[in-house]
Amino acid sequence: MRAHRELSLTDSVGIEHATSVLAPDIVNTHGADADDASNTARRRVLAATCISYVVVLLDTSIVNVALERLSVAFDVQMAGLQWVVNAYTLMFASLLLTGGTLGDRWGARRVYLAGLGLFMLASLACALAGSTDMLIAARAVQGIGAALLVPCSLKLIRDATPDPQARARAIGRWVGLGGIAMAAGPLVGGALIHWFDWRSVFFVNVPICLAGMVLAWRIAEDRGAATSGQRAPVDLLGLACGIAALGTLVGVLIEGHTLGWTSPVIVSGAVVTCLAWAALLRIETVHAHPMLPLGLFRHGVFSGSACASMASAFVFYGLLFVVSLHFQQARSYSPLQTGVALLPMTVMVAAGSLLAGRIAARFGPVRPMIAAFGGYAAGALGLGFVTSDMPYGFAILPMLAIGLASGVVSPIATAPALETVPAARAGVAAAVLNTARQAGAALGVATFGSLLAALHPFEAGLRAALALAALVSLVMMPLWWRAIRPAA
Repeated sequence: MRAHRELSLTDSVGIEHATSVLAPDIVNTHGADADDASNTARRRVLAATCISYVVVLLDTSIVNVALERLSVAFDVQMAGLQWVVNAYTLMFASLLLTGGTLGDRWGARRVYLAGLGLFMLASLACALAGSTDMLIAARAVQGIGAALLVPCSLKLIRDATPDPQARARAIGRWVGLGGIAMAAGPLVGGALIHWFDWRSVFFVNVPICLAGMVLAWRIAEDRGAATSGQRAPVDLLGLACGIAALGTLVGVLIEGHTLGWTSPVIVSGAVVTCLAWAALLRIETVHAHPMLPLGLFRHGVFSGSACASMASAFVFYGLLFVVSLHFQQARSYSPLQTGVALLPMTVMVAAGSLLAGRIAARFGPVRPMIAAFGGYAAGALGLGFVTSDMPYGFAILPMLAIGLASGVVSPIATAPALETVPAARAGVAAAVLNTARQAGAALGVATFGSLLAALHPFEAGLRAALALAALVSLVMMPLWWRAIRPAA
């Protein structure tokens, strides 16, 4: 029996050798065909996922230049404008962790297609909205679609690109295109509103999403989706508490000035916020498969990275909101002029993201991050000295500092955090950091917008928001040093 097995093995090797000698073109053709098919599949996945990430990040910034037109069209005050921006960010932040779980459970391709279709329909509903409430509801559904898209995009890229170096390049392109989309958002939105109207900033998503769905439909079905016996239960109770905790906190911040900070509604909302956060922490501590693994925060570096990510988004997106309104209301800029005026800030975000890797490789994670938060503080304080009757040129240098700081912080904060967790939990850890960023963005818009609404004239509220941004940035500098210095 053993001799027969050895003979069979020898024969098979001999046949393969003979085939390679007598017909090398056949062997090479099969190998080339396989490589070509694999490369085609990777390009298809990368094209589809880049389209989705572009549209997701485009909608985080494109709406800012439409705020003044929305306030006129619907006769909406500051709180309504905050909800238009935050409804999207709030649902995005609340469901981002669950989106990754659903991708593992039902297959990344299926959940990705569902998220892209939902985002497209919600964008169409935004464009056709006849009231502020309809627009806010549609923006919330957009956020749900985005929360399904982003984690499943990364899973599709990972599955299609097994080689680590090729995967790193693919993710770099994915992130780079998203950064360009975020930077171009105000300019694209301003141009669309200039040529058409505010509804066009939502209509533009429809053909982009359709293109992404056509490409994603041609992606092969997931082979690694969990079977029914392997599926971990979805933490629905933790999800509900997370949405309630973050949603009521944002709601209290937005509506506090309008309804009165001591009104029964606001006081009740504050109580619900505290109870929801306490319940979330309790549930995530005892749940076998928590949506938010609290064990990650036991490491000081990870906690510091999460705080830095949240603080950076809090400052940047809060400032993007109030500076956009400053250009539109205090300076009476058109949407197109506002988009052009914001370019120094948004373009530097993309530039900072591209430079962050080299900066961290040369100087480490400590000094560049401290310098970035120092740039935030300097930029915010610098804008505080620029009044509406001064030439626009005085605002360029502070906006460059703010944009560069935002671009540098996220990559430098992410790398050391992921080094503190096992490879098997890297996806969950990255999702937690992304959730921290989106939550920070929602809180920044809510807080800074409330300062604008509470203080008059507009310049007083703007200066208070800028002072708060500088304070948060200055506080983060020693906190980051303390968190990262022992590990560094």
